[in-house]
Amino acid sequence: MPKFVIEREIPGAGQLTDEQLHGISQTSCGVLSKMGPQIQWLQSYVTDNKIYCVYIAPDEATVREHAKQGGFPANSVAKVRRVIDPTTAE
Repeated sequence: MPKFVIEREIPGAGQLTDEQLHGISQTSCGVLSKMGPQIQWLQSYVTDNKIYCVYIAPDEATVREHAKQGGFPANSVAKVRRVIDPTTAE
């Protein structure tokens, strides 16, 4: 199943409290539960004004539907074509 990286523009994201992030996570998990196992949230990276999320899903439309149902922005959705890391250099 393909992986996707979602860029969510959220001004002040880096200043969100643990409680706020907990609520956002609960909302996301609730939507995922309703959508079924075809979409999975792997993890997210919170920066100053954006949150980058990594999901497994059958297609971009499914990722965008999750964002719509959860009320989250999905400013950019990109399919991961390859993964590299330091071992790629070996």
